Amino acid sequence: MSPLSPPSLIRALADLPRDTVPPPQGERIQAAVAVILRQPEPVEVLLIKRARSPRDPWSGHMALPGGRLEGGDGHLLQTAIRETREETGVILDHDASYLGRLPPLSPASVRLPPLTISPHVFLAPGRVEAAVASHEVASTHWVPLDTLRHPDAVGEVEVPIPGGPRAFPCFRV
Repeated sequence: MSPLSPPSLIRALADLPRDTVPPPQGERIQAAVAVILRQPEPVEVLLIKRARSPRDPWSGHMALPGGRLEGGDGHLLQTAIRETREETGVILDHDASYLGRLPPLSPASVRLPPLTISPHVFLAPGRVEAAVASHEVASTHWVPLDTLRHPDAVGEVEVPIPGGPRAFPCFRV
């Protein structure tokens, strides 16, 4: 496995769509997350650990900063920018360059809310720091992408759910 360099990563992400289409209307909850890559080498990605809350189905999980679309958000890119600022204090429209969006994702489990998540990718300089800025966040972590790409980092975690525990894929860092 060769290490990722910022130039090769930027080239690989160069064709991401940069549109800011309004979110689709319908029954699904619309949300957005920010994939924030920090350079120089090693390239790192910002993760948050969600605070424990009985109202949050992802309570205590590691995640990308982000959240649900709100009325003042004209599009999901604005949601990713707003939620990142609220959760980590990182001001993406000042502290980072927007690279584009990845295809939307939806949880496959019927036990989770009907949700569509729009991931937006940003590149930040090495001086950018993140901090806990919300009661929804327990901690922030910059994780080298090469650590996540290592075969030993891929694993499974058992999660207790109604009907019995279930194994889900995870990264062990």
